[in-house]
Amino acid sequence: MTVLLLYSGHDGQTKSIMSVIAKEISTHTPCEMFDLNAFHNIKLNNYRAVLIGAAIRYGHFNKKLYQFADSHFQQLNMMPSAFFSVTLTARKPEKRTPETNLYTRKFLTKTKWKPQLCEVFAGALHYPRYTFFDKYMIKLIMKITGGETDTSKDIEYTDWQQVTRFAHHFTKNMLKQ
Repeated sequence: MTVLLLYSGHDGQTKSIMSVIAKEISTHTPCEMFDLNAFHNIKLNNYRAVLIGAAIRYGHFNKKLYQFADSHFQQLNMMPSAFFSVTLTARKPEKRTPETNLYTRKFLTKTKWKPQLCEVFAGALHYPRYTFFDKYMIKLIMKITGGETDTSKDIEYTDWQQVTRFAHHFTKNMLKQ
């Protein structure tokens, strides 16, 4: 059976992370990857496992993530399921676990879905792609939190080795169930 990979992002980093994970999973079993915001009529019983990745913007996940988790928590809890978040706060190593990342911890507390595997990845700043409003709001947040404020460049914070380790862990543990 196939593994379902759903992502919810803003500027492409969550999709990029999920694509790396999908490449690893696909060497072991078929997988299908979809944007959670555009995916409808989900029949989870057609899948052997589910992995959801979601980005945080201005301290919040997309409402579609909450809707999906609320609508499908019973089935998700009965099958192998995992979750990862993507956030700029995780650029600091001490904010890179589900226990230490406030946004991820808050999501896991609010939802009845209890993923068996959870990870937090640092995102990226894509200043040149942002709208005027986003560019300056994110720059302000970065200034307050000690992050990069040069709006002329992209800044990659994602630890790709961490992503690869997570993909291996997901494949080894979640697909054996």
